[in-house]
Amino acid sequence: MKLYFSFFICLAFSLSVASQIDNKKKSITIPAVESKKDSVDKSILPKKPINNNTINGLSVPRLSGNFELPKKEFSMFGEKFGNPGELYIKQVRKNIEHLKLSPDEVERRNGSTTDQFLGDFKSNAKFVNVVYRDHGYTDGDIIQVLVNDDIVYPRVYLTGGFKGFKLDLKPGFNKIDFLALNQGESGPNTAEFQVVDDEGNLVSHNQWNLATGVKATIIIVKDE
Repeated sequence: MKLYFSFFICLAFSLSVASQIDNKKKSITIPAVESKKDSVDKSILPKKPINNNTINGLSVPRLSGNFELPKKEFSMFGEKFGNPGELYIKQVRKNIEHLKLSPDEVERRNGSTTDQFLGDFKSNAKFVNVVYRDHGYTDGDIIQVLVNDDIVYPRVYLTGGFKGFKLDLKPGFNKIDFLALNQGESGPNTAEFQVVDDEGNLVSHNQWNLATGVKATIIIVKDE
């Protein structure tokens, strides 16, 4: 009888242990519940934007509501810039023009760089009047007048009107030199001159175009 009772207890204990092990292997599945859209509690959001004009105690400027963005984007490829080379076009063209001119035309434009002999003339008058003026634009041309290599007028400012001097003729050669001291503002040194005898007869009439330091010479010959 005791043996039977012991077997019954062992069997009951075995079934109890097996039941507990089987219960541990089983898991409980909880179905997922889809959340509704816009399920955020709006009560936690601020109703108005926070106007905070300070950062770490420093004031922050407010942006103007009338600020407008540029209508056209800046582009170095789309913009047009002036050509710096245009500053030198006039000077280059002027230099090129000299290549197209004849030597005589260049001399008339820039002035002769060699002394000019404007002729010799005969006269038996007692004296002649030598007059001169700037035949171009009055721009400050200055000359020096010499007679037989002696300076008679060291500086003569040429104007638009005739000015000059009376020269008593000596037997033989009477040489008159007009030396260009400058070329004025526009250059070259330009002048018109006349030589008239004591009876009002025109002995010589001519012009010069001189570079600075160059002279024009005429000679009046009186018979002995």
